[in-house]
Amino acid sequence: MDAAGAGAGAPYASRTAEEVFRDFRGRRAGMIKALTQEVDKFYQLCDPEKENLCLYGYPNETWEVTLPAEEVPPEIPEPALGINFARDGMNEKDWLALVAVHSDSWLLAVSFYFAARFGFDKEARRRLFNMINNLPTIFEVVTGAAKKQIKEKAPNSTHKSNNKPSMKTYSKPESQSKAPKIAAPPKDEDESGEDYGEEEEEERDNTLCGTCGTNDGKDEFWICCDNCERWYHGKCVKITPARAEHIKHYKCPDCSNKRARA
Repeated sequence: MDAAGAGAGAPYASRTAEEVFRDFRGRRAGMIKALTQEVDKFYQLCDPEKENLCLYGYPNETWEVTLPAEEVPPEIPEPALGINFARDGMNEKDWLALVAVHSDSWLLAVSFYFAARFGFDKEARRRLFNMINNLPTIFEVVTGAAKKQIKEKAPNSTHKSNNKPSMKTYSKPESQSKAPKIAAPPKDEDESGEDYGEEEEEERDNTLCGTCGTNDGKDEFWICCDNCERWYHGKCVKITPARAEHIKHYKCPDCSNKRARA
């Protein structure tokens, strides 16, 4: 059985960046489940009286606490060894956070093992890493940092007048023709954050400048109207980053003209 399919009940032949990412996402979901929804069961299985134990995540979104593989070298990288020994010597939250950090490291090791094994070129490796990076880490999910980040990014419509205008500087990758996500506020996600990357890709494709109607731009400054919440290239509305720093409530030309006519 292919190592990527271990625990899934059937061989899993990964050959593309998207397939390796699905493998990553499945394993990640299983480990998040162990460290959040089924944490009591996970805690009990990590008995310090037992031998070196590891937390495994599988592509079918299941998890297992068990001994490491006996073969040397193993078919795929192994998770952190002996996570059970620290269980009773640390605060439970700190211990779970530590296991989460090691789990993140293992998932990356497995994914890039497959990337090397299947001969991914630079572009495929970049695509794989970008898909992985669009998801919160297990550590961020377990510690609550992922939800905190989303809350901090979301606009507060009741206090807009006290905030500086929304603005964003970004670099457009040479190989892409569409701008990065800068418009729609992030949505609340479930514990696993599975839809995070897909939502971001969709929003990225749909963000257009309110003046020129394009989302092109390399190393360009964007600014958001606090009234209509549309985004604009700074050059299209004649606003520079330096000038934006002194604007508490930005109104685009359309909104300013509507108010003047009223």
